[in-house]
Amino acid sequence: MQPALESDLLRSFLAVADCGSVTAAAGRLFRTQSAVSLQVKRLEDSLGQPLFDRQARGVSLTPRGEQLIPYARRVVALLEEAAVALREKPLVGPVRVGIPDEYSGSILPRALAAFDERHEGVQVSVRVDHSTALIAALEADEIDVGVIYDWAYVQDGEVLCIDPTVWVSSVTHAQHLRRPVPVAVYFRSQWSRDYAEAGLDLQGIDWRPAWSCDMAGGFRVAVMNGMAIAPLSRSTIPAGCRELTSSDGFPIVDSARVILRRNPRGTSPAVEGMAAMLREAFQPLRQASAGREGSG
Repeated sequence: MQPALESDLLRSFLAVADCGSVTAAAGRLFRTQSAVSLQVKRLEDSLGQPLFDRQARGVSLTPRGEQLIPYARRVVALLEEAAVALREKPLVGPVRVGIPDEYSGSILPRALAAFDERHEGVQVSVRVDHSTALIAALEADEIDVGVIYDWAYVQDGEVLCIDPTVWVSSVTHAQHLRRPVPVAVYFRSQWSRDYAEAGLDLQGIDWRPAWSCDMAGGFRVAVMNGMAIAPLSRSTIPAGCRELTSSDGFPIVDSARVILRRNPRGTSPAVEGMAAMLREAFQPLRQASAGREGSG
């Protein structure tokens, strides 16, 4: 029987792979360099092949090391998830969540599924609405926690990510080349008039309202089917569509922050648990926006 892989050895392996050297990995793990080297050697012995090429200024992964990386990450992540789930106290009570339509089909399902697995005693209700309506709902004690767009940078709260609104066109239909340009507009939104439509006017773009609705999901339908171009959050651009940039003659609509806000009347352990889950669900978008800022 082949010996089982030990999780502690996998953690040391990942640390060395991420840091590029045993010395740096030892500092991250708060262990001596010799201890980390020994663990890597034990892992290599158990597998019967080297995982790193030793070099003068560090190490690099061998092909077998590269192959092990995704397995090691999954094992360690699963162990950490199990530890959190078993150590934390189960939460109970109601939680009312508000979120824009843009994230109701992507971010929210991930957050709710993970939350429900950990806290079956919490009764979650969801309100999908515009940011202005969600802000009012927080003030009126109709929801406990809300995810809102802050395009004017005036809202207080925890910044989850930066998710700019951009003009989007179908790759196949290329409606942005028509004049007047067919545009999807919100029919009950001051933001649409002040930011999206005003930006087109300022740019001198001849356009016409070709599709009117009140939810971003309708905008995605319009773009995907070649009915119009539409202002959409960059993270929600549908397959088969693309962002229109300044090289296409279209300005960015806004550089909206996505904010997490709580009911001003107070919070609860269940609400804080949901806030943590939403924060975790938005983490990939936060990292993506940070990466774009760093490369700009």
